[in-house]
Amino acid sequence: QVQLVESGGGLVQAGDSLTLSCASSGRTFSNYGMGWFRQVPGKEREFVAAISSSGSITDYTDSAKGRFTISRDNAKNTVYLQMNSLKPEDTAIYYCAAGRSPYNPAWRHDPWYDYWGQGTQVYVSS
Repeated sequence: QVQLVESGGGLVQAGDSLTLSCASSGRTFSNYGMGWFRQVPGKEREFVAAISSSGSITDYTDSAKGRFTISRDNAKNTVYLQMNSLKPEDTAIYYCAAGRSPYNPAWRHDPWYDYWGQGTQVYVSS
């Protein structure tokens, strides 16, 4: 059974930085792409960023480009989301997800992922 455990969320001010971590266990982490999503209560979960199994391919939603960086350490079975220049509109619960293969162009969409973490809350005050 795959487990994903996010950490690193919290309360920050606009303009601050925060790094989220997601530790994986239960299968060979380096064989699968990973993604970060976020959700605000009452709204659909939205894609934030994804990274291929090797880390050579990354993808970001437009609002994250230039501010967020996704990375992974396959030796530590962990994926990260470095978030800089945070804005109040980044406030959400952030989820990491494990993909079904090393990479897939459909990784912006929920069905490609077969395991999800429990989420970590990020709150950005103005």
